[in-house]
Amino acid sequence: METTQGSLLGGRVRHAQPRAGHRTSLEPVLLAAAVPARAGCRVLEGGTGSGAALLCLAARVPGIAGLGVERDPEMAALARANAAANGFAALEFSAADLLGGAPGGSFGHVRFDHAIANPPWHGLGTASPDVRHEAARRGAPGLIAAWARALAGPLVHRGTLTLVLTAEALPEGLAALAAAGCGSLAALPLWPRAGRPARLVLLRGVKGGRAPFRLAPGLVLHEGNGFSPAAEAILREGAALEI
Repeated sequence: METTQGSLLGGRVRHAQPRAGHRTSLEPVLLAAAVPARAGCRVLEGGTGSGAALLCLAARVPGIAGLGVERDPEMAALARANAAANGFAALEFSAADLLGGAPGGSFGHVRFDHAIANPPWHGLGTASPDVRHEAARRGAPGLIAAWARALAGPLVHRGTLTLVLTAEALPEGLAALAAAGCGSLAALPLWPRAGRPARLVLLRGVKGGRAPFRLAPGLVLHEGNGFSPAAEAILREGAALEI
């Protein structure tokens, strides 16, 4: 697999990814920023790819431990190499199917404080000829519910599950988290520009939570010819994103 060398969080994180196929965009960086983790927390990621989200989270919150589950063995190996290149020894990456059972790795059956995923949410449209790109972006009906169950299962009581979804998948995501035992649901729209419809949302649930649904103010990503100041602080400076 041919890779390219790059960086995330304004150069704080070294990040290699495949030259062809699905490329890391804003989603994993925003996902990592939204995790309310602190030192000592354990974080599980489904469909980790090259590890971008866990890498960014480890850079923002030193002292976390993480397990990324990725069914593509080459991508899991690349994520391990990325963790080593950044000195993140507490990050592990398991080549396994998230829906195939226990997360694996040296964590075994240890519970997690937080779980995250950027699941494949495209259902229609023209298929990509690149196998990795297609697997990363397209999911079968019911996939979000299956991923929510798999990720919520190993969570501690009051642990959080955070997903990146398309705006049109929000109703499905809300139902999926609720069915997986996660309440206190909250959604944060990601506006491409002020006054434009949100294309993506961050959705969070709390295992065993009972609070009513909450819609957060949202984040405007772009202003003028660049990122908004709020987005710049997250994407370049490693600021947290409150939901």
